[in-house]
Amino acid sequence: MCLIAFAWKPNAQNTLVLVSNRDEFYQRPSRPANFWPENKQILAGKDLLHQGTWLGITRQGKFAAITNFRGKDPRLNLKSRGHLPLSFLNSTIAPEEFAEQLQKEASHYGGFNILLGDREQLVYYSNKSGQPPAALAPGIYGLSNHFLDTPWPKVNASKQALEALLQRRPDPNTEELLQLLQDKQQAPDELLPDTGVGVVVERMLSAQFIHSPAYGTRATTSLILDKQGRAFFAEQNHAGSGSATSPTFYEFNIETE
Repeated sequence: MCLIAFAWKPNAQNTLVLVSNRDEFYQRPSRPANFWPENKQILAGKDLLHQGTWLGITRQGKFAAITNFRGKDPRLNLKSRGHLPLSFLNSTIAPEEFAEQLQKEASHYGGFNILLGDREQLVYYSNKSGQPPAALAPGIYGLSNHFLDTPWPKVNASKQALEALLQRRPDPNTEELLQLLQDKQQAPDELLPDTGVGVVVERMLSAQFIHSPAYGTRATTSLILDKQGRAFFAEQNHAGSGSATSPTFYEFNIETE
C-alpha cells in the first residue's frame, strides 16, 4: 500500500476515518478483502505470494496498515513486511506494546511504516526513522512511502481532500471515501521527491491513483470506526486494463471482551 489518508478521533461521531490506495505490480497474486477462512476474526485483503496483508481489521476493532519505505535495500532474505500487520491482528497485545516489541526485530525487514490501532490508541512506527513508536494525537494525517506527513504532493492532496470532506460531512460513508484517492494527475517535476528511482518513475509514482503498464493502484480501501462501536469497511479492486470491480461493503458491531 502506498498512500493512506486518515483522521484519528476527528469529531464526536467517529474514532477513525481512513482511505488508502494499495499500489503493486499487477502480476503479484492477491485475494480481495474478506473475512479470512483461516481466521474469521480478520477482515483484510491477502498477499498470496507471502501470505500477509497490507491493511486489515478484526471484529474486536484492532486495525493495522503498512507501507513500504521507498529506496534501495541491498540486503537479501529479508522477512515479508506483510506479516507485521497480520501478526498484530492475530495478537492480543495493545498497539503500543506490540510496536515496542517490533523494534527489537525491525532490522530483519525492509524499510516500512506501520499504523497499529484499536478504539483507544493509534501508534505509528517506522524502522527507518531511528525513533521509537509514537502514539498519535487527534488529527488528520497522510502516509505514503516516506515518513508520516512527509509533504509529497499526493500526501498533501489526500490530506486536503479528506479534511474538506469531513468539513462538508462530519460523518461520511465508506463509498464517499473511496472516491477521494482516484486522481491520476501526476505532480510537476519540480515538486517530485528524489528517492533514488529516477525522474520517470518518480513522476509515475507521484499520482494519488497510479496506472502504468505493469504497476499501479490495485485496491482502494476505506474504513470507518464510529463512536457507537461499529465498523464500516469498503474495498474496490482495480485491474491493469483500467477496469474496476464494484465496491464490496462490510459492516459489523465491534465485539467487546
